[in-house]
Amino acid sequence: MRYIRELHEGENISGIYFCKAKTVAKTKADKTYYSLVLQDKTGTIDAKVWNLSNGIEHFEALDYIHIDAQVTSFNNVLQLNVSRIRRAKEGEYVVSEYMPCTPYKVDEMYDALVKMITDTQNPYLHALLSSFFIEDEEFVRLFKAHSAAKMVHHGFIGGLLHHSLFVAKTCEFLAKQYPVLNRDLLITAAILHDVGKLKELSAFPENDYTDEGQLLGHIVIGAMWIGEKCDAIDGFPKKLKDELLHCILAHHGELEFGSPKKPALIEAVALSFADNMDAKIETFTELLNANPNTNDWLGFNRLLDSNVRRTETK
Repeated sequence: MRYIRELHEGENISGIYFCKAKTVAKTKADKTYYSLVLQDKTGTIDAKVWNLSNGIEHFEALDYIHIDAQVTSFNNVLQLNVSRIRRAKEGEYVVSEYMPCTPYKVDEMYDALVKMITDTQNPYLHALLSSFFIEDEEFVRLFKAHSAAKMVHHGFIGGLLHHSLFVAKTCEFLAKQYPVLNRDLLITAAILHDVGKLKELSAFPENDYTDEGQLLGHIVIGAMWIGEKCDAIDGFPKKLKDELLHCILAHHGELEFGSPKKPALIEAVALSFADNMDAKIETFTELLNANPNTNDWLGFNRLLDSNVRRTETK
């Protein structure tokens, strides 16, 4: 197949792509057409079906479709002019070719996360982490496969595990560098800080906001979920629970970034910086990977709040 990232203006393509979105629209002349977003593991591309002929079989969003199309350009952005479509048959495609995935091995990342849990000495925090990551097989299955975002960063299969592990590893380093930090509290908060995303976002292939996610958001969802788990552990200290929940509620660092609270504990400060750093470095990494053959400026990025480019190599 021709990956989306490899396409060039003017070429004709024929292959299977995942239809991420389908919109039925009208031209100014009142002619019906389809506007699509097609996806493979390298990215997405807009596509238009201007002529709804017999060559366009019935399909819906979230179907895998075989298309014949020409690569065109609109406002200096590539798009596809599609002439034929049929639904792909099961066995014609491999899902991993169409969904973005973490570049790291999921089981190895999970083992590293479990090692951090094993090293947690506080019996209540250890029990809390174990209730999620050791005892709940369905949670583990979902956590390994889930994304950490719809679009911004770590928006791929395994992204939630990837992000949570990297934030926790950074916090592990900070706890060694700054003994004032409560290591067990910080690591527990780091591992759990985004568990609410399991309920905020639906699983792939949709990877979109749920009603619960739209109404509450992952920070509040996560805090409520963690609080319930704490309450189920006999004798879990109230002060420890409140400190942990504060770290979760403050992990975006600023009210304008979605945190219900600003950090008031040193562990909450450390977590917010670790989370922000991993999000921004991953965002930058994804930008560079999406533009592998250029050293030009890549344009303004909202999360980074800057126009960015690749470091020049010698």
